[in-house]
Amino acid sequence: MKIFNYKEVDLKKAEEGSQNLYVRWLITKDMGAEHFAMRLFEMEIDGYSPKHKHPWEHEVFILQGTGVIYSQEQEKSFKSGDVIFIPANEEHQLRNTGKETVIFLCLIPFL
Repeated sequence: MKIFNYKEVDLKKAEEGSQNLYVRWLITKDMGAEHFAMRLFEMEIDGYSPKHKHPWEHEVFILQGTGVIYSQEQEKSFKSGDVIFIPANEEHQLRNTGKETVIFLCLIPFL
């Protein structure tokens, strides 16, 4: 078992194609996790993730803030406390449209 404060994990700039988006890789294979990674994202005002898709699903929990998630089929608003499921191969993008940093957890499987 491991227990630690999330602030002990380095905050790094997120992937190319994003703006004002930072990530902490909280749980990884290096820790012994075999199936899923847990990431904590901080998206500053006017920030966004890249528009992308991939062959795995996402599970997202919004801890703070408001924004919009775009997919190939629709656009929906999100707020603190919302849960988002993004199926595999669905193009998507999260955007901060609010007046504070959006903070969210995102879980992805290891392939």
